[in-house]
Amino acid sequence: MKISDIVRHKGDSVVTVRSDATVKDLLALLAEHKIGAIVVSDSDGSVDGIVSERDVVRHLHSGGAQVLDGTVGRIMTRDVHTCTTDDDLTDLAGQMTERRIRHVPVVNDGKLAAIVSIGDVVKSRIDTLQAEAAQLRDYIQG
Repeated sequence: MKISDIVRHKGDSVVTVRSDATVKDLLALLAEHKIGAIVVSDSDGSVDGIVSERDVVRHLHSGGAQVLDGTVGRIMTRDVHTCTTDDDLTDLAGQMTERRIRHVPVVNDGKLAAIVSIGDVVKSRIDTLQAEAAQLRDYIQG
């Protein structure tokens, strides 16, 4: 299965934030969209970073409440692991597990195309297993 299969089912909508936005603004976006991470993009389609709830919590712990008035650029992860729609889902699942990351931006031709979460990967795997189980039941009963 390819990443394009997940994107086709879930859609390609991606919430982004600029690196000069405040962490308070970031938190408002996370809450509004009920998501755990946001791609940082300072120009149309670029992936300049990614920032998650986890990043905020860690920086609050080390820097105190003033972190909330700082910029997203100060707390974001700049070295972002990305994938393409042509990448294999099993390979991506392994990379996400190995790197301990939950969100991976999907980039095609250097432009942000979608985002895949570990939840998307797990849901896809469960759907595949359920379909295989149903085929086996049909085969045995048929």
